[in-house]
Amino acid sequence: MGAIERSGYRFVPEFSVIHQHGAIHVYNRENFIEEIQFQFSGKFPELDQIEDLVDHYCDQHQI
Repeated sequence: MGAIERSGYRFVPEFSVIHQHGAIHVYNRENFIEEIQFQFSGKFPELDQIEDLVDHYCDQHQI
């Protein structure tokens, strides 16, 4: 899974299959802003789940 870019922001997903835990690191240009944590089940998080989290973040922060 690669990074998602929106209006100068970059969302970089990372996850651990063993712990069933993931995070999306949010950057504005090269500056780290925050980490969005999430849980998932299965071998990897669904792309739709990650996109929904990014969409929700963008809506909340008017990006």
